[in-house]
Amino acid sequence: METTSRVEGVPAARRTAEGYLRASFAWYGLDEAFTGPRWLMQVGTAADGSVQHGSTGHGDTPSIKSDASAAEKERFAVVVTVAASPVRRTGDGTGVLDATTVSSAAWLAGSGLLVHTWPASLDHGMRDNWLDQQTETAFELADDLDGPEWSTLSLPVDGVPMPFHYRESEFGWVLAGSAAGVHLGAYGRGMSAYGLGFSQIKDLERYA
Repeated sequence: METTSRVEGVPAARRTAEGYLRASFAWYGLDEAFTGPRWLMQVGTAADGSVQHGSTGHGDTPSIKSDASAAEKERFAVVVTVAASPVRRTGDGTGVLDATTVSSAAWLAGSGLLVHTWPASLDHGMRDNWLDQQTETAFELADDLDGPEWSTLSLPVDGVPMPFHYRESEFGWVLAGSAAGVHLGAYGRGMSAYGLGFSQIKDLERYA
């Protein structure tokens, strides 16, 4: 991650980490069995500025590539952490925040994978239309985790086996489940989802 660029004298890595540090929930990443590079991505906030979700990356930094053979060489897994919350009013009292569920994590993971996908058959001008269509499909799939597109597998979370919903596509894989106080999503390419484990991040400096 770039650490030399600055805005108002604040290193980019520190600005990124600050968003994660504002969260009221624990962040998750791959467990100690993964020994490759780790990096912070970005957090998602509500209208009142409260942190609702965010992602941590592992392995190669994914890029948008129209060359299918080049994309296939990437090996990465991104873990999405979503605060488990009921329907509630925003902090400023101006609206209502929807409840978050495992489907929320599945949707964020599915749409995240699409961001780093560019089929070789499409030119740049057509990609936006393709992305809109695929994003809508990802939303519908996430809303039906018991449907035929999903299978189940058990993966360790903080050392305890937990059930996850899992699906594969030509672009990579997506999975979603829950942990204590959060919902977890993940997506990746080039790394088998079946061998992954998740754990609470104790030190964000490992990612920054």
